[in-house]
Amino acid sequence: MTGPALTASRGRTQLRPGTGSWLPTWPLITTKHLELRKRRGLMITVVLLTVGPPVLILGLRLLFHAVDPASYGPAGTPSVFSALCNLMAEFGFIVAAVLGAAAGTTDLSEGVFRNLVITGRSRLALYLARIPAGLAILLPVVALAFTLVCLVTSYAGTPQPTSVSLAGVSVPEHLDQAGLESWLLQHPRQVAITLPSGPATSPAQIRSQIKQNIGGLYGNYVSNEIAGSNPPINEMAKIGLWIELEVGIGFMVGLGLGSLTGQRTLTTILMIALEIVVTPILAATEIPYFLNGQRLVVGIAMDQLRPAALAPANGGPHGPGRVLFGGRGALGIPPMPTWAMITVIVGWIVGWSVIGAWRMMTRDA
Repeated sequence: MTGPALTASRGRTQLRPGTGSWLPTWPLITTKHLELRKRRGLMITVVLLTVGPPVLILGLRLLFHAVDPASYGPAGTPSVFSALCNLMAEFGFIVAAVLGAAAGTTDLSEGVFRNLVITGRSRLALYLARIPAGLAILLPVVALAFTLVCLVTSYAGTPQPTSVSLAGVSVPEHLDQAGLESWLLQHPRQVAITLPSGPATSPAQIRSQIKQNIGGLYGNYVSNEIAGSNPPINEMAKIGLWIELEVGIGFMVGLGLGSLTGQRTLTTILMIALEIVVTPILAATEIPYFLNGQRLVVGIAMDQLRPAALAPANGGPHGPGRVLFGGRGALGIPPMPTWAMITVIVGWIVGWSVIGAWRMMTRDA
């Protein structure tokens, strides 16, 4: 082949600008997004498991209340809001993991991975393009479902209570620990039933019991106050961000694990087992000499980060977790330091991203 002809041939096979860059291009991201949206069965599953439960539960409660208000209370109560948000987080994590597993294995299952690689595109770019492509599907759907729950709770819910029930005794709202102790000392006979000693105790002994048990009484007071009140707007915003973070973690871990195994079914089974079997067991029971190992599970850190309005639904016995979103935790084990909790969450996101990208970059085409 002559020199000019060889030069022309090389020019024709030269890559387009940016094709070999490790940063995914916008056309590549939109292509991956379209590939996921074309999987109708997967999209139907995502919508049904994310939007379906709030629509079904709240729709039935609205209908029953409209037909028979005397027998059925308002659709949006604090307990229903808390239960639905916890359900959305649970289902959202699983759905996100399924979508992440599909995004990480689609090219292999359809036999197009080799074709993508020989075009000269960066394998890292191929992996990174899946992250915004998948999150662009998940996050809006979760936001839509959560907005529906917030609207029903705000406009078709119960009015805010003016008192807090503490073992059957009505106590004023918004008291701090000192205020609660002062109120209890002023009403010793009313609160005697809330104390370990029982009602048949002298006033002096009741006051002594109140001072000794004020920490536990205040913990119960705060939990009952949160559980019985409609969450304010700022608390709803915290809960929405927490659910989105839970879903995002599920997608990132599912994507990385799917890329590592190359099998969507295996990845889905492992992620479901992590969410509904492994995490609840480790969160509920402190294993001797393995506490720090339990804390390495991302679900433990996310339970500690759980906003305060959701924690009473699970009733974590270890009290406030002192964390970013004002969470109280839903744990049966002692909470970890805030820096450790953040490290675990970031570590799972970054770690599984690195593992998934590494596997894609080293896989045989």
